[in-house]
Amino acid sequence: MSKVGRRSISTANVSVSIDGQNINYKGPQAEGTHVLPGCLKATLEGDQLAISLVNPNDDKNTKFWGLHRALVFNEISGSREKFRKEVKIVGLGFKGILQGNEIVFSLGYSHKINFTLPENVTVEIDKTGQNIVVVSTDKFLAGDVAQKIRALRLPEPYKGTGIRFANQVIVRKAGKTKGDK
Repeated sequence: MSKVGRRSISTANVSVSIDGQNINYKGPQAEGTHVLPGCLKATLEGDQLAISLVNPNDDKNTKFWGLHRALVFNEISGSREKFRKEVKIVGLGFKGILQGNEIVFSLGYSHKINFTLPENVTVEIDKTGQNIVVVSTDKFLAGDVAQKIRALRLPEPYKGTGIRFANQVIVRKAGKTKGDK
């Protein structure tokens, strides 16, 4: 049995309605519909949304239970409050500048890199251009954009320069030293 699937979802500040296999939600930030597979059913009790199995004795469908509960939880949480992923740029002269729907990065290469932002994603960049906050109502999309930005210049272990997540710890390596004889 799924331990994740058993937990109910709070629907405070979000309007939720169930229409067969469709869960319709509308919050202050976003609205949408999540379609459950046929092996799951949703029930709304007060301000708690519960997802359960149609046939609890069928073990092959329990894997969908926890997955769809997590997906619905993220969608409802995103409609209530946007998700934020913080990215830091470390390095002399490394920075990002927001120009319309693109971020122009200077990352020590011989050229600048233009990164186009997808729809439903906004970016906040501080005045130094080294602290970037990716904001979206979709948790996956916010994390995906932050990862794609990080992949432009991965952090290197000797100097620690590159792009990293704000909470990421870079394990530094010792450089070459002159050996004693």
